[in-house]
Amino acid sequence: MVFKLAVTTVAFAALASAANFKRVVCPDGNVTSNAACCAFFPLMDDLQTNLFEGQCGEDVHESLRLTFHDAIGFSLSGAFNGTGADGSMIIFSEIETNFAANNGIDDSVDALSPFLTRHNVTAGDLIQFAGAFGITNCPGAPQLEFLAGRPNATFPASDGTVPLPQAEVDSILSRMEDGGFSPAELIHLLASHTIARSDTLVPGHQAVPFDTTPFTFDTQIFLEVLLKGVGVPFGVNNTDGAEVDSPLPESNEMRLQSDFALSRDERTACEWQSMVNEQALMMSNFKSAMAKLAIVGHSAEDLIDCSDIIPTPLPPVAKPATFPAGTNSSDLQLVCASAFPSLSADVGAASIIPECPDGDTNLNDCPS
Repeated sequence: MVFKLAVTTVAFAALASAANFKRVVCPDGNVTSNAACCAFFPLMDDLQTNLFEGQCGEDVHESLRLTFHDAIGFSLSGAFNGTGADGSMIIFSEIETNFAANNGIDDSVDALSPFLTRHNVTAGDLIQFAGAFGITNCPGAPQLEFLAGRPNATFPASDGTVPLPQAEVDSILSRMEDGGFSPAELIHLLASHTIARSDTLVPGHQAVPFDTTPFTFDTQIFLEVLLKGVGVPFGVNNTDGAEVDSPLPESNEMRLQSDFALSRDERTACEWQSMVNEQALMMSNFKSAMAKLAIVGHSAEDLIDCSDIIPTPLPPVAKPATFPAGTNSSDLQLVCASAFPSLSADVGAASIIPECPDGDTNLNDCPS
């Protein structure tokens, strides 16, 4: 009798396990865990063909930036209006793209908006999906989660929910805490700057990178921000305080005031430094922080897990973090007392001009 009971229990457990792995065949032949996820397969193909073009280019970076600017429109204290990752950046674009902190975000809003008319998805889902899928084109990026089912925003987020790069650290940390993020989680989100470039902060210049490897998701950003600054790229200084001296201005590399300050603040310096040359750690931290960002204002229980449709990203490049040519450990400005990794230095010219994926060194001509 006991034996029969045990067999029955095992049988029920097997059935429950099978139910958990139930698969759905979509009309186009793709297979996923839930029929509600089927709409994202044609969206993925459309994005790759007509926007990202299989590259870790400007449109990928802009889409990733939009995930943050849309989702951080939320306030635990009620000081700001906004319901988080809800697509308000697209739905109320005529309002939110005019906020100072959203300068240049209209490019990604304009690029993504047409996809809403071609696919049966909400604006919030479109933004988060584009970010999660887009970075699979970037070598070294983690495979992000994607949950579907966000309702569309019914009102815009308030101005002031996105921290400005020239803001004081106290202000940035306070705003992020009100949005539900710890100082460590903020630094984890800033791993996105490894593929970031600015189109608006350096007067007269577009696609100005934040590190020397803007087309790979690697830890180089966490090293280069810690180097002492010597000047600004192109000899043109941003006048609103958003930019500080770069360690590699001759490489056309710029540095944000906020990155500089956060990497040297006692509350965040060790978290920043911990990811230098720690690719797996950076990937894990970013994945966790993005999973939280993507559902700000929502409950995961109310959404549908469609993570299985996100492709495996390109693997990390073999090259570890290195001091750019002409720099070494004496150029580090460290606040954190933790041991710093021993790194080699690039050889060659005093600077390495970042290249486009096709080898073109004119970053303004990089495929978008």
